[in-house]
Amino acid sequence: MTADELAIGPMPSTEGLAAPERPIVVEHRQQLMLLLREAAQLEHAIMCQYLFAASSMKEGTGEGLTSVQAEAVGQWRSTLFQVAREEMLHLALVQNLLTDIGAGPMLARPNIPTPPDSFPADVQIALIPFGERALRHFLFLERPEGMPFEDVDGLPAGGHARPLVGDEDIVPLPQHYATVGHLYRAIDIGFAWLTAKLGEDRLFAGPPSAQATEEHFGWPKLIPVVDLDSAHRAVSTIVEQGEGARGDWKDAHFGRFMQVFDELRAVRQVDPDFEPARPVVPGTVRPQVGTDLPVISDPATAQVADLFNVVNEIVLLTMTRFFAHTDETSEQLATLADLPVRLMFQAIRPLGLLLTRLPFGPSHPGATGAPTFELFYSSGYLLPNRHAAWLLLEERLRQTAEFARRIEEAHGIGVGGIAKGLDALAAHLAAQANGGAG
Repeated sequence: MTADELAIGPMPSTEGLAAPERPIVVEHRQQLMLLLREAAQLEHAIMCQYLFAASSMKEGTGEGLTSVQAEAVGQWRSTLFQVAREEMLHLALVQNLLTDIGAGPMLARPNIPTPPDSFPADVQIALIPFGERALRHFLFLERPEGMPFEDVDGLPAGGHARPLVGDEDIVPLPQHYATVGHLYRAIDIGFAWLTAKLGEDRLFAGPPSAQATEEHFGWPKLIPVVDLDSAHRAVSTIVEQGEGARGDWKDAHFGRFMQVFDELRAVRQVDPDFEPARPVVPGTVRPQVGTDLPVISDPATAQVADLFNVVNEIVLLTMTRFFAHTDETSEQLATLADLPVRLMFQAIRPLGLLLTRLPFGPSHPGATGAPTFELFYSSGYLLPNRHAAWLLLEERLRQTAEFARRIEEAHGIGVGGIAKGLDALAAHLAAQANGGAG
């Protein structure tokens, strides 16, 4: 499904909230795991949407913006990157919730646009350049539970909740949820119900050492989950940052997007021709089954998109290793936590901005490329052995650095600095792999 086919309705009423959607009933550990894995995929995909939109935005007066417009666009881009960082925090919190009930980490996701059966019909994920359409979509996803959007095409009527699986069943069934908050309310209630049913010691069976904390990632709100109280606090952090505490959404993602939307419309009232985004076309490097997204036809741009995707792959591999580590030392765990953050700032962000300056290719004259966020492998393919996993991570970093150098040599595209950064991270990883100081 293309961005133009997304059903994005008019702005919501913000004067009050309707009653929450009917609850999803969780009666078994496997149901809770299923919902948490879906939440992880959803947080991951939503983060990609925000990074895509931020990367599509113009920079400075050299792209036809006035100084006032350039300042506004810069502030909006900062908001999107900040919200994307918070989505990364949410993704880490969901991993904590998973690992503490004995499940493995979930850092894979469908490619975007997501296939129709990935999430409920109300929840559609697509890569959309920054503008009113993208903001309407973000507001729809982040809206507080019970807040109506009028005349949104294609939304199915709500039905009665039913258990994912009853006592006579063993395999959990897919469940409909209308908002992100609706999903997390089910997760929160599920933790409470299963604690009462199984007991806290039995439900929270995962090792505390598998938990990500502020000490590892530097996020004060990264709560280690060890019992029902900490599980409630982790879920509350995600919901309140996204849609806000019930009835108080102004400082949450929803409220911040609403502010950006209002500011964008105000700038366009002064200048109806104002366009904050580059002429970005969402595309792919390779054809994807089930989507009509065009394939990037400029060879150099396609290679930079591949570079972006491989760096993203390393981020996911490293995070997977962190949450499924075995005998790493505290210093080695700190390295695994630091590497994804460094890659986000030193490679993902600059490559995303670079891609939206490069030509899409002859198939779309005048259009630019953009990050494709394609995943070609599962994020859990590393052997659960410290020596092998660290060796493969280092090897992948060095391969990616060499690929970046080849791009610069062949096409004159300035990614040599990124290659040097990847080499430095590989060297640090190699030193840490043997317990040394890197």
